[in-house]
Amino acid sequence: MGVPLYQAKAEFFRTLGHPARIRILELLAERDHAVHELLERIAIEPSNLSQQLSVLRRTSLVVSQRRAGEVVYSISVPEVRDLLLSARKILVGLAETRSAFEDELMITPE
Repeated sequence: MGVPLYQAKAEFFRTLGHPARIRILELLAERDHAVHELLERIAIEPSNLSQQLSVLRRTSLVVSQRRAGEVVYSISVPEVRDLLLSARKILVGLAETRSAFEDELMITPE
């Protein structure tokens, strides 16, 4: 018997639940990156980057290949780009709602 979809979704979101993994996916959504390029763009120790890339590889969200003597990573599931964009839209909407609510509280007469 397989894993219920809601459990698989929870595991998927746990995989995304680390800021470094989100940043890696954001960068890879722009284009493929070699490890040294990721290190230049993410404030992280090389061993920690390796660990986070390993998690993303194990879950098949990213793939790696050797090009010109270096390891280059890319997103293996294009829909991850859509998910990251959707998350951004959700967060912007929540921030706007919160701001409007706070503004309303400030102008309400006592």
